[in-house]
Amino acid sequence: MPPVREAAAEQTAYLPPVQDRQAQAAVPDGWFRDEAPAPAAPQGWAAEQTAYLPPVPPEATAERTAYLPPQAPAPDAPAERTAYLPPVPPEATAERTAYPTPAPPEAPAEYSPPTLGGNTLRAVDPAQARAEGRSPIIDPGPQPAILTAALGVLLAGAAALGEYALLLPLIALQGLTAAGWFRLNGMWPARQGIALAFAGAVVADGAVLAVDRPYGPGAIIGTLGAWVLLTLVLQLRSHADPDERMYGLMASVASAALAIVCAGYLAADGKAVSVGAAAVAVAVFARALPLPTAPSVAVSLAAAAGAGIAVGGMTGMGAGGALLGLAAGVCALIGLRVAAYDYPSKFVHMTAGVALPLAVAAPAVYLIGRVVG
Repeated sequence: MPPVREAAAEQTAYLPPVQDRQAQAAVPDGWFRDEAPAPAAPQGWAAEQTAYLPPVPPEATAERTAYLPPQAPAPDAPAERTAYLPPVPPEATAERTAYPTPAPPEAPAEYSPPTLGGNTLRAVDPAQARAEGRSPIIDPGPQPAILTAALGVLLAGAAALGEYALLLPLIALQGLTAAGWFRLNGMWPARQGIALAFAGAVVADGAVLAVDRPYGPGAIIGTLGAWVLLTLVLQLRSHADPDERMYGLMASVASAALAIVCAGYLAADGKAVSVGAAAVAVAVFARALPLPTAPSVAVSLAAAAGAGIAVGGMTGMGAGGALLGLAAGVCALIGLRVAAYDYPSKFVHMTAGVALPLAVAAPAVYLIGRVVG
């Protein structure tokens, strides 16, 4: 510390001056108006001699204390004379104060609007989008509906020709199902899982063709059980994080199950396949028409039942085709709803949006075909 010269206490930064003069015994007249007088200091004990508090001369104001900076700049009081904070000039703005004004919240991320032709972007955080009131449902639209209708017509026509003719469009359906389901769950690239699911579907097709028609469901169930066990073993050998392994296991099992279940078209009667595939094609196409949701669903189901009656009359199934067509139409709408969830991309619309309506309808085609056939 430098030597302490004769200086005012407000000019020192941290320590008060040590002086010998006594504390002033009186204060100017009018210093205290309506307040009670301050207690007098003890005899022989000056405020300047205390260890922690500096003296407060009568002319000192609140702006010159050690802890509060002056509110207005004084021409002869530079910032270095204050203990902690520099003086705040009157023209200072909020950005120059010790506690700046908090920045305004960022605008929420913009998501692309729903389109009839499919959405090319995927939302990063669907939960935040739902909190903002944005719907996570984007319907596939007319382009996937046209492809689904075309694939359904191919299935219906090939079923009339025989099992081996049905095999070609069925394999295309199973490949689209395996690829679309992984992408729908946000897992991409997943080449091994897609290849595994597609291989299970091909094995199920071969198993159904190798046995008699009454044993087709057993062949499908047996293949499904073997593929679930194989998928579980492969996931246990993975070195990924436990959460990722669980997600991969669930996606792989679901994708393989959907692709293998498509083999139900081979196990079902050819007439039932023709009716069900035609009903799915008509229902999906009607659902893509620009109508409100409730009328669109009603029109789709009515069109599916009508297609079942029409194709059932041509194939000799009779009025039972209406029930089969209605059941296939309900399954097709469920598949469309699944393919429209969680802000799907256009790739999802062109794979899962095309395949899921036909894949979900396969068990109904087999079961209702057995009942009404």
